[in-house]
Amino acid sequence: MQLRNDADCCFALIHDVKSLRHRLSQAGLAVPVTVVSDLSEAAKTFAGALPVLHRSMPQASHAGAFDAANSTWVISAIDEAVDLCLSGTASAMVTNPIQKEALYAVGFSHQGHTDYLAALARQKGNKAHDVMMLAGGGLRAVPVTVHIALKDVAAQLTQSEIEAQARVVHDALKCHFGIKAPRLAVTGLNPHAGENGAMGREEINIIIPAIEALRRDGLQVAGPLPADTAFFPDARQNYDAILCMYHDQALIPVKTLDFHGGVNVTLGLPFIRTSPDHGTALNLAGTGKAQAESLIAALRTAISMASNAA
Repeated sequence: MQLRNDADCCFALIHDVKSLRHRLSQAGLAVPVTVVSDLSEAAKTFAGALPVLHRSMPQASHAGAFDAANSTWVISAIDEAVDLCLSGTASAMVTNPIQKEALYAVGFSHQGHTDYLAALARQKGNKAHDVMMLAGGGLRAVPVTVHIALKDVAAQLTQSEIEAQARVVHDALKCHFGIKAPRLAVTGLNPHAGENGAMGREEINIIIPAIEALRRDGLQVAGPLPADTAFFPDARQNYDAILCMYHDQALIPVKTLDFHGGVNVTLGLPFIRTSPDHGTALNLAGTGKAQAESLIAALRTAISMASNAA
């Protein structure tokens, strides 16, 4: 993705053009496609056709099925997008969902896109503290702990990580979302935010000290809020983003508010990255029933973030 001088946006797709044209034909979509050699050509052709940076697939793909033979090709496309962003050639990257089973089959050792992108950034000499933020329905929610079992959350939760993620979110809201004085909220881990230790001491020992440290540094932070009352409309008016203690605590409200239009934003990277807030949905591939709202929202979010940072 690249911003032009008029702050409008053009983007190119890293893909196998033969495969793309075949899929478009299958879906009955008359989308003009043109192969480009770099993003400067994409800017010139975007108004009339979808620019494609053609990268040949090792093996033909089939809708609704995954093949580990193409896994290294998928990984190389992610690597290339990161290089384009780090070089300044691209203003942002928008990733589509990846089928992790296929990647694991070739030794992919990361939980998913988010931590892999952070690892790539660090390998190339950049600082990165990846934070996953889900945005949709007017809500921005961050799960402090992500893809771990619920039984492990309390042991993984630390004051330092809550503070670090809050600072990343605060800085991103200022830089990429145009919010001059971000207001953050933090949920409790336990029901009723622990009720002063009656239902757990994580709030007292971990979450409240983190909030107090952030406030001492001048951040506006509310909490810990009981999670069962943190997301109703009146409450959402009081914060610009909310840090939640575990995966479902953050994702359930976002997906309830805007299931088809939610966006996954990775903060704390040296480049902008957004993605649809859903998986590969192999059962919908090739059926014509898949909905594009989340991808469109991810593109629009990336455009907005890049424009604010420009």
